[in-house]
Amino acid sequence: MFQDENVSKSMVKYAAAISLESVVDVQVSVTVPSTPIQSATVKMLELSIHEIHVVSRAMELPFQVEDAGRSEADAQSSGLPVVNQDTALNFRWIDTRTPASQAIFRVQSGVCQLFREFLTARDFVEIHTPKLIGGASEGGANVFTLKYFKEPACLAQSPQFYKQMTAACGGFERVFEIGPVFRAEDSNTHRHLCEFTGLDFEMAIYEHYYEVLEVMGELFTFIFDGIRDRFEHELMLISQQFPVEPIKYLRPSLRITFQEGITMLKEAGVEASYDEDISTPQEKALGKLVKEKYGTDFYMMDKYPLAARPFYTMPDPQDPKLSNSYDVFIRGEEIVSGAQRVHDYALLVERAKAFNIPLQSIQGYVDSFKHGALPHGGGGIGLERVVMLYLGLKNIRKSSMFPRDPSRLAP
Repeated sequence: MFQDENVSKSMVKYAAAISLESVVDVQVSVTVPSTPIQSATVKMLELSIHEIHVVSRAMELPFQVEDAGRSEADAQSSGLPVVNQDTALNFRWIDTRTPASQAIFRVQSGVCQLFREFLTARDFVEIHTPKLIGGASEGGANVFTLKYFKEPACLAQSPQFYKQMTAACGGFERVFEIGPVFRAEDSNTHRHLCEFTGLDFEMAIYEHYYEVLEVMGELFTFIFDGIRDRFEHELMLISQQFPVEPIKYLRPSLRITFQEGITMLKEAGVEASYDEDISTPQEKALGKLVKEKYGTDFYMMDKYPLAARPFYTMPDPQDPKLSNSYDVFIRGEEIVSGAQRVHDYALLVERAKAFNIPLQSIQGYVDSFKHGALPHGGGGIGLERVVMLYLGLKNIRKSSMFPRDPSRLAP
């Protein structure tokens, strides 16, 4: 804004005193400049201001939005500051004004849209299940407990039981849900949250549980393609602050067995066991080996040891030590855990007892299998983890709008 016949000196002074990030209402004339305005985002439009009014004046900022949106590389080369993660999260409503943060959460929204779009086109029904439950939703210990009037209750670790009750026992056959998941895990890592968004689906099986893996692979291919095609601008903005190599994936998706994965680790000199679940360092090492051998960042690993899976997991009929279960990985980190589930009432009771789970705590779930249940399977996907790994963000708090971890309960 410059003083001229239409703009008074006092108006220029008023405008200069408006604090950064204030909301203003302006009346302007729009013209096309003869040369691009290099200092502006929109380079081929010029605004001549006639009136300016402050709608909401911003108080002193805890940090500059420009600093919050600066990449580490730019900060090092220019000597300008960046905003540390905790400070950014403490003032998340300011941090989300940066181009990269805006783009991250638009991509996250797109993942949910693509998930819903893919499944509804294949006759899946969206369901909404309780998050206040009695007992533990997966029979585990990592639950948030609370008092439900006079009864003990907890926050759902997943919609697992209800997915099964509706798909296998309730006649829907194919269901999905997008909703909050709660895990009372005291894990202060780059990839764990105490509350996250679960993208869950469950489906009837007619011949083999690989039907579920086929849907899983096609689903992620659809999501990856959709992000690439629909969010090109957002991906460009994110890469300016968080540069990363674009994700690589195969068609059809790569599928290996747990035994093959452990063998690859052993041959590379990594200590691993065929009888135990793999650790986070082993996951990352295997991801690198898979990328080198097959040229993909995305793959599925099948036939996990039965002892490493929940009680409702279907044992492998050919080998009682194994299970019809699988995990899915992006860039060497797990994003999905899934399996064929037990649909036989007697076997389900037997498995629950083997895990020392009191039947009365899951009675409603167990009873639903007394009256005929379809063979079925599915999986649970962590939305924030998918977005983090696809975009190469290195910390899940960047893909969670208001993250909840063991040390953060606000804002």
